[in-house]
Amino acid sequence: MTDFAATKAMFHLPEGMIYLDGNSLGPLPKATPAAMEKVLRDEWGEMLITGWNNAGWMAQSTSVGDRVARLIGAEPGHVIMGDTLSVKVYQALASAVELNPDRRVILSDSGNFPSDLYMAEGLIQSLDKGYELRVVAPEDVAANLTDEIAVMMITEVDYRTGRLHDMKALTAKAHEHGVITVWDLAHTAGATDVQLADCKADFAVGCTYKYFNGGPGAPAFIYVNPKHANTARPAMSGWLGHDAPFAFEQSYRPHTGIERMRVGTPPVLALTALSSALDVWDMTNMADVRRKSQELTSLFITEVEARCPELTLATSRDPDARGSQVSFAFEDGYPAMQALIAHGVIGDFRAPNIMRFGFTPLYIDEADVVRAAEILEDIMTNRLWDRDEYKVKSAVT
Repeated sequence: MTDFAATKAMFHLPEGMIYLDGNSLGPLPKATPAAMEKVLRDEWGEMLITGWNNAGWMAQSTSVGDRVARLIGAEPGHVIMGDTLSVKVYQALASAVELNPDRRVILSDSGNFPSDLYMAEGLIQSLDKGYELRVVAPEDVAANLTDEIAVMMITEVDYRTGRLHDMKALTAKAHEHGVITVWDLAHTAGATDVQLADCKADFAVGCTYKYFNGGPGAPAFIYVNPKHANTARPAMSGWLGHDAPFAFEQSYRPHTGIERMRVGTPPVLALTALSSALDVWDMTNMADVRRKSQELTSLFITEVEARCPELTLATSRDPDARGSQVSFAFEDGYPAMQALIAHGVIGDFRAPNIMRFGFTPLYIDEADVVRAAEILEDIMTNRLWDRDEYKVKSAVT
């Protein structure tokens, strides 16, 4: 059984702050500054370019990828790190459509993160081969899986409502119709008990700055099912995805396996920060995290609904049908969230009217949940949000 009090002690949490926004950016692990300083001083400073060999920098993308693989139920050797999530979405989608060359429809849903849809639109325009992006309501995905669909591209948890798709059932239904699956785990990796291998997902991508606490702009990951590992063509034929990058051949030959999904130089400093954060994950397992997160989200729903009748629950009441977040709808959600932040409870806002709260058992406990609900009650009951300074929109909401 995971000792969550011990994991909470591993994070720097500002005094007086209740942080319910780890679904956007995780907090700083206490060990990360020292880990970064060591790489900066002892490796970059003293080794310079020899660090690629002597400090193992070149192997970071796969070694850290294996640590992430454990937390998303993937086979070892089939996850690689690097680049941003949007890049990885493009990679996975481009490879997936090529595996179904006679089909021209990419199926997604209206709960998908907009960036994924943007990347699909850009790919379709570049290919210029008559592809269609078909976007349906989340509850209609299964019914729209037909023999004309080339790829199903789904974000497992809706970033606004926290709605959780059934990955295993949808993947099985997709495969019945010969559809290739691409799963975005941005709001499930480190939050729910993802089992990619068991679900037989074809591709998956995700970020590491949210629940994995890798820091702002931490590198993304891509997973490729073993059955596609040596056949999926990397659309971004980067130098480090070459079979022999230091042979400096004029033409591209893809590496074997997941290594072909490398693009550019490994972000050594960012991977160092992420690796330090993953040390905390070595103290737990996803089954324990999922169980605790369901307890915390259920407690928050109960507390807020009892205290704040003005708010409307936008997240499923069924713990198995939601991720590790709770969302409430409120017409004046933006200023209400700004007031809440000003009073020490950090959540965020998603247009048009969603107040969103993320729950990470590694550093959030029951006392935090109850206290956050108490502060929210004060803000709503006394209309503390109805001040001009809380209504000024910031660039990041």
